[in-house]
Amino acid sequence: MTAPVIMVLGTASSVGKSTLVAALCRIAARRGLRVAPFKAQNMSNNAAVTADGGEIGRSTAVQAEAAGLAATVQMNPILIKPEGHMHSQIIVEGRPWRSLDALDYWQRKDLLWEVVTRNLDTLREQHDLVIAEGAGSPVELNLKPRDIVNARVATYAQARTLLVGDIDTGGIFAQLLGTLMLLEPEERTLITGLVINRFRGDPLLFQDGIAILEQRSHLPVLGVVPWVDDLGLAEEDAVALERGPAQAGAGITIAVLSIPAIANFDDVDPLAREPGVRIRYVNKPEEIIGAAAIILPGTKHTLAARRWLSERGFDATLATFPGAIVGICGGYQLLGERISDPLGIEGMGGTMPGLGLLPVETIFAAEKRTVQVEARARAPWAQGAPLRGYEIHAGRTTGPVSRPLATITSRGGTQTTEDDGHIRADGRVWGCYIHGLFANQAFRRGWLSSLGWQDSSDVPPPDPYDHLADIVEAAFGTRHLNDLLAV
Repeated sequence: MTAPVIMVLGTASSVGKSTLVAALCRIAARRGLRVAPFKAQNMSNNAAVTADGGEIGRSTAVQAEAAGLAATVQMNPILIKPEGHMHSQIIVEGRPWRSLDALDYWQRKDLLWEVVTRNLDTLREQHDLVIAEGAGSPVELNLKPRDIVNARVATYAQARTLLVGDIDTGGIFAQLLGTLMLLEPEERTLITGLVINRFRGDPLLFQDGIAILEQRSHLPVLGVVPWVDDLGLAEEDAVALERGPAQAGAGITIAVLSIPAIANFDDVDPLAREPGVRIRYVNKPEEIIGAAAIILPGTKHTLAARRWLSERGFDATLATFPGAIVGICGGYQLLGERISDPLGIEGMGGTMPGLGLLPVETIFAAEKRTVQVEARARAPWAQGAPLRGYEIHAGRTTGPVSRPLATITSRGGTQTTEDDGHIRADGRVWGCYIHGLFANQAFRRGWLSSLGWQDSSDVPPPDPYDHLADIVEAAFGTRHLNDLLAV
């Protein structure tokens, strides 16, 4: 039996589609259904690595986790990783395919439709239910002729389709009714209901709004989902950084540099969820004042990030910063003495001096490493603690490393003994290639304690997926969910 598909479309980017799919995946899984997420095409430098070493969008991996599954490349067969200057690396079924500019990719989208349908069909054969996510708006009229992620997927699967709008941004009536008006008739007939997302206040105050929407759309409003602060789920793309974290109170501040083509910035999310830790994304040296630590995150274009640091005046600031400085993946490369890209793996290539804070050098190679890893910490604040994470990088970093951050014990399921990263002699500056490092509690809290942080939590936080699912279940109600999740 071919599984039915629920399709979640949004009126725009960042209206909460990814979060709603994660919630529905957990709700379905709690009902005993074998449910899988699907997103035909994702554009994000926040990537995850599957067990077989494939790359998919981080938000899809989060949805798989909510469903109780190991993520696979079938769940996100096409991933676009922006490299700057209207150029992107295209990941197809988990592996780098080509590096294209926007026009070249646009002209090849019909070729990739078969990739989309093949992987969706596979998921439908293996599961009871598939919950698919669109991208952006389904009615960007100039893009619709070669759509491979929104209404075309819904039509192909004859999906039960939800249309989600973000009331917090304003204009909810224009969002939802305008989108419905611009859909083709055969697309509109697939819409089973509307969802109001990020509502602040008492939903009873929006009863008139619900009545207006239902009268004009002839569709039910399935739920009014409240605004929820800090769900603790990875964001799909860097648009979320523009909103900034809603944090206040006493504690320590960690500055994260908003470098060009920032990638896998969800590495810092576990830090932000700790009580008394504030994350501040910064663009200027003066914004670092008062921070206990600086993190240089991953980037899809290390040399561009290096130029950005110099142009913004960060070189001198980092050289004299009295707190801790951390580099992860591309950030680790930036901390070294030299960065070389002789093959032009990232952009035009070239060679530049690094920040000179660690005695390592990086040379980019044609082969990209994407793999899950297990390791043991060598850092003094978490000596011997087990670590789990993943690597995504083309650079190879070498140097006289006498103080490695960790020893990798398994790479892609194969046992190994290989040191990774480097800690400067004073212990303040360190870097490594392991993404997801701060998701390991002993390592995270040990490092935070070395900065002067004290754990003030009395009760452990709830499971974020169950917490989210409870909120959405209450907003939708049993009857609507029973109809939606029927198999």
